[in-house]
Amino acid sequence: MYLRKDYDVVVVGGGPAGMMAAARAAECGAAVLLLEKNRQLGKKMLITGGGRCNLTNAADIPEMVDNIPGNGRFVYSSLHRFSGQQVRAFFGKLGIKTKVEDHGRIFPVNNRSGDVVGALERYLRQLGVRVRLETGAKGLVVENHRCQGVAAGEEVFTAGGVIVATGGLSYAHTGSTGEGHRLAEEAGHRITALFPAAVAITCSDGWIKGRAVQGLSLENVNLTLYNGKGKRLAAESGDVIFTHWGLSGPGALRVGRVVALEKQRDPAAVLQGKLDLFSERTARNLEEDLQQCISAAAKKSVKNLISSLLPERLVKVLLDLAEVAPETPAGEVIKARWNTLISLMKGLPLQVTGTRPLEEATVTGGGVSIKEINPRTMESTKIKKLYFAGEILDVDAHTGGFNMQVAFSTGYVAGEAAATALRETLDEVDSVGVNYD
Repeated sequence: MYLRKDYDVVVVGGGPAGMMAAARAAECGAAVLLLEKNRQLGKKMLITGGGRCNLTNAADIPEMVDNIPGNGRFVYSSLHRFSGQQVRAFFGKLGIKTKVEDHGRIFPVNNRSGDVVGALERYLRQLGVRVRLETGAKGLVVENHRCQGVAAGEEVFTAGGVIVATGGLSYAHTGSTGEGHRLAEEAGHRITALFPAAVAITCSDGWIKGRAVQGLSLENVNLTLYNGKGKRLAAESGDVIFTHWGLSGPGALRVGRVVALEKQRDPAAVLQGKLDLFSERTARNLEEDLQQCISAAAKKSVKNLISSLLPERLVKVLLDLAEVAPETPAGEVIKARWNTLISLMKGLPLQVTGTRPLEEATVTGGGVSIKEINPRTMESTKIKKLYFAGEILDVDAHTGGFNMQVAFSTGYVAGEAAATALRETLDEVDSVGVNYD
């Protein structure tokens, strides 16, 4: 009797989760094949973090979980198994030195994502991982509720374990077009509703659609989202960027996830945003600061006075909304108008209509149901020897390195589990005297 497999482990998808899974499986002694449908590995990694590759975050594990609003508790075990500190150490051994920036974001010191992908590729070759580019998976080979391999084109690669790490639907031009969801569904897995997470917000306000502030960037502002009844749905701090269709930037992307879910629940949902332009000052503090400015320069136009605090284009919007003539001397503006201006500065209203499409989102929400995955091994509870890792799972995080960490952690766990399970299987076969070739 002979037991023969083309490979011990086949990994589908050459992104961060897939490359880490392949590396860890090979480290554990498995013969690994990595299939990638693009002409290169890590295509999406090359554009993350503005092309600088935000590898992970310096947050501890509880804070990591807090920044994974989409089923963060599911990856708690994976984060412990392969933490952010371990990710930094891993890349350090590959020659990639890292640094910590604002909000704990970790980047390579040289700010080059290409070097990160290149280091991973070299490491895979050193480990003996075979990489097949421009090779997409057509289907999974499943018999008797056990995954036996992967069909790709006219070829079938049999394996002791298969890891699917094909990503979500965001950044579709990088190859994330949903093949993994199809493979999982055909194998009997449930795919929860997909939606754009970490996505820009669209607004209908005339001053936004009229491009009055297009391209304007604000640092460290607060964005709060309310439903039609005035109930607060989300509140986030961070940088925002005005566009001709709404708001982008880290602060907006976090709120965008909640907008997408509300619109998925009720497409007709009425939503309103409020932008606090001075998040570190109370309305009373702001009033006192403005009063000092007025006392020092009462004849100065209100436009020029406020422009010392905010960008001029935004000041014009505020004055228009408050119905104050821009050239009015600051000392002649009545108190009621100043109160209106302060209210706008502390809560600039936004008519939120939705989000940009899923294809433009930074992260895909939804995916393979975590109820059908073992969180300690990433193995399917429906199909033996089938594993999932990365964005294909129904797990999504805020921007800031958290999604990349989830990819690395789940990939690491899946790779180790697949290799370990194979070794245990072979040990069992050995115990009954079976030969292999």
